[in-house]
Amino acid sequence: MSIEAQSPAVPFTSVGDEERRVALRKMKMVATGLLLLAAVIFLGCVIWQRYDAPAWVGYVKATAEASMVGAIADWFAVTALFRHPMGVPIPHTAIIPRKKDQIGESLGEFVQSNFLTGPVLAEKLRQLGVSRKAGEFLSEPANARKLSGNVGRAITTGLEIMGDDDVQQVFDNIIMKRVRDADAAPILAKLIDVAVAGGNHQNMMTAGLKGVAKFLDENRQVLRVKLAQESPDWVPSWVDERIFNKIYSGVQSFIAEVAADENHEMRRQFDARVREYAEQLRTDPEAAAKIAAIKDDVLGHPAVREWSQSAWANIKRSLITMANDPDSDLRLQLESSILKLGTTLSNDPSLQAKVDGWVERGVLYVVDEYKDHIADLISGTVARWDTAETSKRIELQVGRDLQFIRINGTVIGALAGLVIYTISQIIG
Repeated sequence: MSIEAQSPAVPFTSVGDEERRVALRKMKMVATGLLLLAAVIFLGCVIWQRYDAPAWVGYVKATAEASMVGAIADWFAVTALFRHPMGVPIPHTAIIPRKKDQIGESLGEFVQSNFLTGPVLAEKLRQLGVSRKAGEFLSEPANARKLSGNVGRAITTGLEIMGDDDVQQVFDNIIMKRVRDADAAPILAKLIDVAVAGGNHQNMMTAGLKGVAKFLDENRQVLRVKLAQESPDWVPSWVDERIFNKIYSGVQSFIAEVAADENHEMRRQFDARVREYAEQLRTDPEAAAKIAAIKDDVLGHPAVREWSQSAWANIKRSLITMANDPDSDLRLQLESSILKLGTTLSNDPSLQAKVDGWVERGVLYVVDEYKDHIADLISGTVARWDTAETSKRIELQVGRDLQFIRINGTVIGALAGLVIYTISQIIG
């Protein structure tokens, strides 16, 4: 399948075209000026010979005559490349306009056969030392900072292009759906096993006991009032006070005892109950169903739905802010990673060899897969160019050098004419 060349009707015009146009015009004037000079000399010699001119005038005449022939012949040859000389449709002239499409095809085939080949590209890539040069570039702090800025702008652009509704839909369809479909009981059982193995459940129990003790201490007066309200009216207040103090001190003492003793019986019972519950989650369908119901209730809660809807907006806003801030953790981490990569590439020959191998294989694969398309692109692009404009552009690029052919033809023709005339005089 060939690639359609989406190119303009005329080739690209560079900023140096006007300079080339001026240089071409000057060289044409020089070449034409030499032709006119030869013509003037030739006519002068013809006129002079009618009035008993010296013998050496014949040599000058022959030289000028041959010079004109060479100049005209080379003018014809150069002009015939780009147009019909003097507008006359002489066969085999206007070669470039007439053969434009074939030139494009030949150029595409030439590039494909001589440049887009494995050995040529592989040798060039090895000479370049892509990984080493890339490492040297990336290890420069200024380059790393600039590149991190480019990555930051790319992140910002990508995030702004992404539709919030589409991302939210993906989030719901992938993440939330997987959470809903996941069996929570085995996961919770595994988490309990990990917590028990590390003794974290006992740490949680200790923290819970201390929290209860603090709660009781902060609400002692409230509890005392509550006991007084529940106590019969005929019980003296001092009796209530003694009863409350006894109960309160006993509870606080028990809590402190359990919290301080790692081998307390209550802790062993708690450990056994936790392990038993983890096993129950793995084997008891009823316990697993209760966990699944709790999970569904949590996921269906309006607060969770609101969080899932706002999560992406918050993440996006944070990422854009960090990507645009040169001193943010994201940008600084990017810069540090780039510097580290550059330093490693610059100093590690084995890594350079690996990266160069990856680059070489990647380039060769792409070229091997698409070299026909590249050739089609070249030929198709040239085919779309305007014929007359293409001829003008090519002449603008190489015409100045071609004018030297006219100049050389003028000079070489003059010398050849002089030699031929001299030989004829000697023989005659």
